[in-house]
Amino acid sequence: MPAPARILITGAGGFVGTYLRRALASRWPAASIIAGTADMTDPIAVTAMIEAAQPDVVVHLAGIASVPAARAAPDAAFAVNLGGSLAVARALLAVAPDSVMVHAGSAECYGDSFRAGTALDEQAPFAPLNIYAASKAAADLALGAMAAESRLRLVRFRPFNHTGPGQSDAFVIPAFAAQIRAISEDRQPPVIRVGNLDAARDFLDVRDVVGAYSLAIEHRDDLPLNPVFNLASGVPRRIGDILDAMIAASGKDIAIEIDPSRLRPVDIPTAFGNPAAARRILFWHPTIPFEDTLRAMLQAAPTPEPR
Repeated sequence: MPAPARILITGAGGFVGTYLRRALASRWPAASIIAGTADMTDPIAVTAMIEAAQPDVVVHLAGIASVPAARAAPDAAFAVNLGGSLAVARALLAVAPDSVMVHAGSAECYGDSFRAGTALDEQAPFAPLNIYAASKAAADLALGAMAAESRLRLVRFRPFNHTGPGQSDAFVIPAFAAQIRAISEDRQPPVIRVGNLDAARDFLDVRDVVGAYSLAIEHRDDLPLNPVFNLASGVPRRIGDILDAMIAASGKDIAIEIDPSRLRPVDIPTAFGNPAAARRILFWHPTIPFEDTLRAMLQAAPTPEPR
């Protein structure tokens, strides 16, 4: 299969985009990796961006990326996450119809379906429980419908929680790491403020997630029609156990205090996924030990995530 010559990434300056740019440049050093900078709420600008780039593949990462940010600006969440995704798809159909769209969705879309207590596969119904999840579910479903009714070449991913150095401390593990570093540097009293520690989630290293995106690009001409892939480890990890491991690794005597402002209005006890489709079709599986991810995060400062 020919290597991609031109890959456009929306949201290339964000947390995942930064890792993806490095991964693609390493995998295909001769390819042009193009950072898409158009305003996702401006369809004319999005179309002009794609027409100018004429990419083989568009990896659509741009979006409002956290539950609190979407809750604070629900109209913007839908405008960017749904409207921006539709703008990219329509632009591809209009000016680059042979391109493949790789869409980064979210396992948050499954929401209330996680109450079944089993590892969910791609057939599980969407039942979003927050604005972020609803906006991502709307985009996922709308793109799937467009692909069914048009020539849109689409690969949809639904990654579970993924983390790594450089992630915004709006997310749970970077928030723990930031507080532990502050305590270690005597910038904070030895108390960590936390939300719900009993919830269990399925975590991946961000490098494993971008590895899946790379595999989708590599096999883009061999994939089934408009496939959908969960990206998950299949292992739920209790948030409190993750924090305990990080505190132990720090070597500090640190107390834990519940912060009501960090609690979600609705929280699912356990959420984890079944990655069998990605394993079978993309030959993908997580390769980075979670302990290595936590160790790296304790050593690196988080950064604000671009919106």
